[in-house]
Order: sequence, then C-alpha cells, then structure tokens
Amino acid sequence: THNLPPGLEYLNQLDQIIIHQQVELLEAILGTETSSKYEIKNPLGQRVYFAVEENGCFDRKLCSPLRAFTIRIADNAGREVIRVIRPLRCNSCWFPCFLQELEVQSPPGTIAGYVVQNWDPFLPKFTIQNQSKEDVLKIIGPCATCGCFDDVDFEVKALNEMTTIGKISKYWSGFVNNVFTNTANFGIQVPVDLDVRIKAVMIGACFLIDLMFFENSLDGL
Repeated sequence: THNLPPGLEYLNQLDQIIIHQQVELLEAILGTETSSKYEIKNPLGQRVYFAVEENGCFDRKLCSPLRAFTIRIADNAGREVIRVIRPLRCNSCWFPCFLQELEVQSPPGTIAGYVVQNWDPFLPKFTIQNQSKEDVLKIIGPCATCGCFDDVDFEVKALNEMTTIGKISKYWSGFVNNVFTNTANFGIQVPVDLDVRIKAVMIGACFLIDLMFFENSLDGL
C-alpha cells in the first residue's frame, strides 16, 4: 500500500462505495441551486470522505446540469485526496466531437484517470481511462433513466462490453426526498481488487452521471 496515492489507502479494501448528497436548506425551501456537498461512505454507513463542488453562481443557474465544476474530495482529517474537474462541454448526441470528459486527480495535481462519454444514439455510454488515457472499463446505462419508483443501474463492464463486473446505482429513496429536495444517493459496486486510482475515477463518474441524468429529474415521478 506504500505505492498508493495518499488518502486512497482506505479504498483498497472497499468493493462498495455509497455517495449521499447533503440537503441544503435554502435549496430545499426556495429551489435555489447551491453548491453540492456529498458524503462518501463505506457499506456500513461510515463516512470515508466528504466532497464539495466549486463553481460560480452563473454556472449553477444558467448552465446546470451542463455546468463546469471542480469537486474537491477530502478525508475525515480535512486533507484533499481527490480532485474531479469537469469542463463545460456538450451533452447531446448531435455533437459527438464535444461530448463530456471528466478528469480525476489523486493526489491533486496528479492524473489518476478520465471519464469519457461515448457517442451512442440510444444508450448512455462512458469509458473509464487510466492516467495514460488507456481504456480500462466501460459504463453502460439504460435507455431510460427515469426511476419509476425503482433504482437505476449503470453497468460497469469489461472493454468487450460482454462481462459485467459492477455497477453504479441511483437509489430511489421516496417521493418527499426526491421531489422536494432533489437529493442524490448512489452506490458504486466494483471488484475489491480494482486499482484504487480507478475506484477514484469511478467516484468521478458517479458525479458526472448524477448531473447529466438526475440533476433536474423527478426520478420517474
């Protein structure tokens, strides 16, 4: 473990990661978009990291859910261990040359990997890449991302897209929670022996999926 990026040692023993968005009172009452804050937990519900989105009010009001952002992820001691950077890019299959791309750094300033959106006319598709931009995994979502009172699963697959090795799930947590607070609850399931850098990239992929497909949705209601 001495070769792992500092702060990622704990991910080495996890095969499931829970991401819970914290509800902002102003956003819940007035519907005003505020910077997102998340708790990242282990399967027992214990907080491992916390994350804060950084961007301008202009981005949140006019560009959401396309907004550019930097998400800083810190451990419980307050040390930033992961940085997720999303530039302002297109979110339409009609512009395949300018689709979403996310950069994940760990430690901050050192590339851990990338999340790259792939063009497809029917399904949400992404490629997970390592620090050298070599393809590692695929993520394939359903043709309809509305929850319809159920969880929504994005399958994590091998590069041949035939073998499923995990998933990113959007948990449906009830009418009041989703409609009136628009909070996000996700679970990431991956092999325990997956490179911790790729696990960090999967966390970044989860944030991207949240903004692209669930930021303004009612989760099937």
